[in-house]
Amino acid sequence: MSFRLRVLQSLVLGLIGLSLILYTSLFSSPVQIYRIEPPHSSHETINSTIRLINHTEHDTRVQRSSNSNTSIKNEMSIKHDPPQVSEKELKSTLKIPPKKSQKGIFTKDVYDAGHTIPNAELCPDLGRNMKLMVLITSSPDHSEPRMAIRQTWGHFGQRKDIGIAFVVGIAKTDQMNNAIQSEMDMYGDIIQSRFIDHYDNLTLKTVSIFEWVDNYCSEVPFMLKTDDDMFINIPKLLSLTDKQQNVKRTIFGRLARKWKPIRNSSSKYYVSTTQYPQSFFPDFTTGPAYLVSKDSLHDLFVNSLNATYLKLEDVFMTGVVAQNISVKRIHVTEFFNKRIPFNVCNIRKSISIHMVKFHEQFILWEKLHDTRIRCK
Repeated sequence: MSFRLRVLQSLVLGLIGLSLILYTSLFSSPVQIYRIEPPHSSHETINSTIRLINHTEHDTRVQRSSNSNTSIKNEMSIKHDPPQVSEKELKSTLKIPPKKSQKGIFTKDVYDAGHTIPNAELCPDLGRNMKLMVLITSSPDHSEPRMAIRQTWGHFGQRKDIGIAFVVGIAKTDQMNNAIQSEMDMYGDIIQSRFIDHYDNLTLKTVSIFEWVDNYCSEVPFMLKTDDDMFINIPKLLSLTDKQQNVKRTIFGRLARKWKPIRNSSSKYYVSTTQYPQSFFPDFTTGPAYLVSKDSLHDLFVNSLNATYLKLEDVFMTGVVAQNISVKRIHVTEFFNKRIPFNVCNIRKSISIHMVKFHEQFILWEKLHDTRIRCK
């Protein structure tokens, strides 16, 4: 009996000793504390400084050797970094005439040269090895139309000989400007110009497109200006450019002839006799899509600065300015520049279709590639 008691006491003492060893090993080491840091806010207030062209982006800017019209470019400060300005100060520089203005004003007096996001990498080597540059006017808040284009006909931008980019102005809020920067960081296909994005500033957006090409893509054979509610049949467009490789000083598109200025001051399209005194506008290609040959691009940009500003961007650039410098405008029936029935044969024969909602881009893209239907 005593032997069994001693064995039991030994077992109990052994268990107690083992427990003390385990307790010491587990709780005698230092305690590690993990703290989760709250994320830093990237939101900037409306009064914060708008980021303009930084030095890295500026280093990519092309220094052209052309001697013509250099004085105008120097005056416009195109070749050096613009100063850092607040959004309020930037808005104050855009002295756009009021909607009902009777006065004429030169475009250079209301145009701020340069781009807050120049994205010169979109056109390598000035476009010498490219066939086509497509520049799409878009509003900052049109992220869905931009995404639809990227996923459909904008897919051709992956080719080395084709460039595709969206051109926007400065949004009215920092939240939207931050969203544009984030979208640019994600997709790398946005150019932002130095004007407040608004319908009345469409002419400024068009001038900024021509300035961008003049600075960064001056050797590309053709530039297509279009909008983000357009469906562009890129293969059909390339068949046109291939046939017109030797063309000189020409704009191709949907030609509008003998249009009269609207003199009713209550109309959104009102043009005063001071702004444009003639009874008819020059023939012009309608704004939803038009194609410009390389040798016209520089002269159209420079001469647009000295022309009387009109907010009708297509009349202004492809009509008034083009006629002033003897650039031809050629009608091409495949530029529909209007909404048409979305049948396979219509889509195949068109270069451009207008008034396409963002979700309809996928419908047209699918029908363009439908090989089951034969067209005459």
